[in-house]
Amino acid sequence: MNLTFVPKASDINSKKWFVIDANGVVLGRLATKVAELLRGKHKVTYTPYQDMGDYVIVVNAEKIKVTGKKLDQKVYFHHTGWVGGEKYITLKEQLKKRPEKVIEDAVKGMLPKGPLGRKMYKKLFVYAGENHKHKAQKPEALVV
Repeated sequence: MNLTFVPKASDINSKKWFVIDANGVVLGRLATKVAELLRGKHKVTYTPYQDMGDYVIVVNAEKIKVTGKKLDQKVYFHHTGWVGGEKYITLKEQLKKRPEKVIEDAVKGMLPKGPLGRKMYKKLFVYAGENHKHKAQKPEALVV
């Protein structure tokens, strides 16, 4: 009888580190690749209910590219918690203030909701510029 192989938590010890340069890359295409790496869907032993993914570092977040009129029309919303505390900010303003947040929000929306998705999200590191502080992990460069 053939049985389906299900990896145990002890079998999942091959977490790699990848660094992705976002210079000139379209936001959506970058986010899907990063989400795939964080979930572990690129691995043969992928299991949906386990954290199989790798660590991802994204550099040059300020140099991403978007298509169409998204710079002016895409709006980010958050609420302060106070009555009438809705805050709206366009993509262009967000790229000037906090370019890391743009990529983080795009990737977070593509991950599973709940405790597993939050655990996967913690393995994402986004930096606006060229430098990052994860040289000791010896990340592999990945082209998107």
